[in-house]
Order: sequence, then C-alpha cells, then structure tokens
Amino acid sequence: MNDRTQRLVRKLKADQLPALMVTDANNRRYLSGFSGSAGTCVVTYEEAYLLTDFRYTDQATQQAPDYQVITYKKGLQEGLSQLLEDLEVDQVGFEADDVTYRTYSNLCDELGDIEWAPTSGIIEKLRQVKDDEEVQIIREAAQIADEAFEEILPSVRPGRTESEVALDLEFCMRRLGAEELAFGLIVASGVRSSLPHGRASEKVIGEGEFVTFDYGAAYCGYCSDATRTVITGEPTEKQREVYDTVLRAQKAAVEFIEPGRTGEEVDRVARDIIAEAGYGDNFGHGLGHGVGLAVHEGPRLSQQNGDTELAPGMVVTVEPGIYISGWGGVRIEDLVMVTEDGAEVLTSPTKDLVVQKG
Repeated sequence: MNDRTQRLVRKLKADQLPALMVTDANNRRYLSGFSGSAGTCVVTYEEAYLLTDFRYTDQATQQAPDYQVITYKKGLQEGLSQLLEDLEVDQVGFEADDVTYRTYSNLCDELGDIEWAPTSGIIEKLRQVKDDEEVQIIREAAQIADEAFEEILPSVRPGRTESEVALDLEFCMRRLGAEELAFGLIVASGVRSSLPHGRASEKVIGEGEFVTFDYGAAYCGYCSDATRTVITGEPTEKQREVYDTVLRAQKAAVEFIEPGRTGEEVDRVARDIIAEAGYGDNFGHGLGHGVGLAVHEGPRLSQQNGDTELAPGMVVTVEPGIYISGWGGVRIEDLVMVTEDGAEVLTSPTKDLVVQKG
C-alpha cells in the first residue's frame, strides 16, 4: 500500500471499520492515482483494490500500481459482490456524501448479508494536509495561471468585452500547460464587479471601471485559485478607499496565518478590518477555503465551519472582498500554504492596484 492508503487504514482501524468503498472521484484519485471516470476502490486493513471496466484496465494498471485492479464484465455490482464475498467482510463503509440513495438501496438488496455503514469526510480530512508532491503540483498550477494573467493583462482595456478577455486568459493558460480551467473564469467589470461570482459576459469594459478576475488552472489533477482586481483609468477617492481596505484586510489575514490558529480566527482578522472601515455588510462570504484536487475543499476560513486548526501543508485561499450593489466591488485573493511557522504565498501577481489605460 502507498502512504496515503496506509494513513486511511490507520483511520479505519481506529474506527473499527473493516473495509471502505471509495466512489468519490477525487478521493479515488488521491488514494490510488487513477484518474479515469469509472472506478471504485475497496480498502481493507490488508489490501487495496480498484474495480473498473474494460475501457480503463490498462490505465488503472499504470496509474494505480499499489492497487489490485479488478476488471468487471457485468457491472460494478457483480464485481463488488464477488470481491466482498472473497474478502469475507461483514461490514463496509461507503461515502454517504457521494453514494445516491438508489445505489445504497441496490447495495442493500443485492448484498444484504453486509452491513453498509455511512461515512463522511474520512478521506477529505486526510486530503487537507498536502504532501511534498501535491504542493509542487499546486505550485506549478499557480505558476501557469499567474503567468497567463500577467501575459493578458496589457490587453485589458476599455472597449473590449469581458468574454473576449476571459477567452484570452483561458487560451493562454492552456497554451502554458493547463489541462483545463480549475473553474469557470470570473471576469466582472463596472457594476458587475459587485457580483462575487460574476461569470464573464458580453458587457463592454468601460473607462474607470474595476475589473475583477478570479482564475485558476488545473494541472496534473490539482487546482490553483487567485483573484486580482484592476482598474481601467485613474481611480476615484472611493475606489481607492475600497481597494486599499480590501488589501489591508487581505495582507493582515495572510500574516496572521500559522499552525494552530483556526479558520474562524483568520477570517475574523480580515472581517474586523473591513467592518471598521464601514463595509462590514458588504463582505458576505467566508474568507477562504482549501484547494487541492478540488478547487473548494477543507479547511474553511470562515465564521461557519471554520473550527479546523491550521497545520503545515494545508493550502488555502485568502480572499476578502467588498461588494457594493449598483457601484462595483473588489476582491483580492492569494493561494497560501501553511508552513511550520507561518504562511507562504504561492501566487505572484502584484496586489498593488494596477491602472490599465486604453
């Protein structure tokens, strides 16, 4: 077994769960390395198995050398039934957040001699702390995205549409090595920059408008995530005030990060600065989230579900924002790794307000 699977086995033993069926695609890839779309892992105290169909047998054998690959011919239920019969286990955990009720019912009907035990978050918690290989891949994903952003930045000017700029950014990320986008690009200008998830539209970028970019690359299965807000002309006093407030909050939160502090505590640092400036009601989302195989995973930097203590190897976003309906908004986001004594910022574009002129 590889190290990640051994960590899972230790958890299963502690929970007295003799076997776990893993169906979530990211969890399956994390444990085995297999990136195909059809596959189910079964992990016991002694062995690890990967069930798949004919289309993926060779790929599974190559990508998951630490797993015994089983090719089923008549469907997963048949392959799973035979394997569990051979293993002689009477209890199997399943991922309740991924398995549908219909699948659960079928398992109970067809494998009624087995007790099916719902589990939640077992592997997701293991994934929160990245190993050296994962960190390196995330660094490369961040580098691809940041280089692409800086390359297309000179083309961000009044008269172009958000969609045109977004297409430039996507093409550039792919040309630099991204497998795909980590998520749908956000390019929101003018009054639309008050939309935290404002996908690129056909709106024409105007003079003197904020333009918010939220972008990320997927590379070797891992994601990056960053946000920068630029302006197309000299900022007004209010625009400068809002931007500087977000920047102070963002920098303070990054500097506050260290092992042992909770996501709620880090969130509070940024939230208090924004509230003291009079914009508390305009910051309505959590400060950040973990990033890895999924662009949104644990731990959370938030007043809700932010009780996890940070640990070295965790990779999180720090992304405060101020959003004023009908006026515009600003968000600044870095990808940050928790270190033994603080934090390391993995994103590189400047956070000073960039003024783009036509």
